[in-house]
Amino acid sequence: MNILFIGEIVGKLGRLTVSRVLPSLRKDANISVVFANAENVAHGKGATKATLEEVQNYGVDYFTSGNHIFWRSEVFEELDTNDPSIIRPANYPQDVPGQGFKVIDLGKDGKVLLVNLLGRTFFNEPVFCPFRTVDKILKDFADEKFAAIVVDFHAELSSERVAMGWYLDGRVTAVVGTHTHVPSADAWVMPQGTAYVTDAGMVGAQHSVLGVEPEIIIEKLKNPQPQRFEWVEEGPAVFNAVLVEVEAGRAKSIKRVDRVLDGEGR
Repeated sequence: MNILFIGEIVGKLGRLTVSRVLPSLRKDANISVVFANAENVAHGKGATKATLEEVQNYGVDYFTSGNHIFWRSEVFEELDTNDPSIIRPANYPQDVPGQGFKVIDLGKDGKVLLVNLLGRTFFNEPVFCPFRTVDKILKDFADEKFAAIVVDFHAELSSERVAMGWYLDGRVTAVVGTHTHVPSADAWVMPQGTAYVTDAGMVGAQHSVLGVEPEIIIEKLKNPQPQRFEWVEEGPAVFNAVLVEVEAGRAKSIKRVDRVLDGEGR
């Protein structure tokens, strides 16, 4: 079984880029299921039912998220459906909208458990320990046989994500880091069979700072005045993802899938 995990889809240009890359990639790589982080899919922050459905039409099956997922209240209805297409970090309080994990039945390929977690360092978010949270989830599903368990760890620190990889090595199929939008070059299969990458990257504007107009971020870093973000919606675009080959619940391989497309959105 092949699992594709796409980095954070950023705004209109990110959605367009998925439409240009994913349909042929999914067919050529014989992909069983596609996951993507969608916390920035709606104009750079948050998600809406319409933007999620748009990207699903391009071939993404299910979505993870992060600390921006509550930015737009329109997504609450989708988070709270009986069969949501998107999950939020599991270590938020239980009364927060949404679910932190999802069991996905892929028929002959078996069942996949998708888990979303949020790091705690440098986040001003009311979340519990992600390590203890994932322990509880895995314990609750101890009697279930999954074809794969995939964890999106949305965290600021690289070291926190690396630590989670070692913590879950041999216990899950893949740990994919998200949040910083910059793809990391450390994709590998850990000693006990868990595929790991510190950051899957993003899908969006190449001529940007994490999707935002570069001049705005430069001013934000140079001066104390607040800056209004403007998202780059045309020009060259990047598509960052990782492809995980799975056998008997363990990762056989993980490789980066990175593309640069010229002139998107024009």
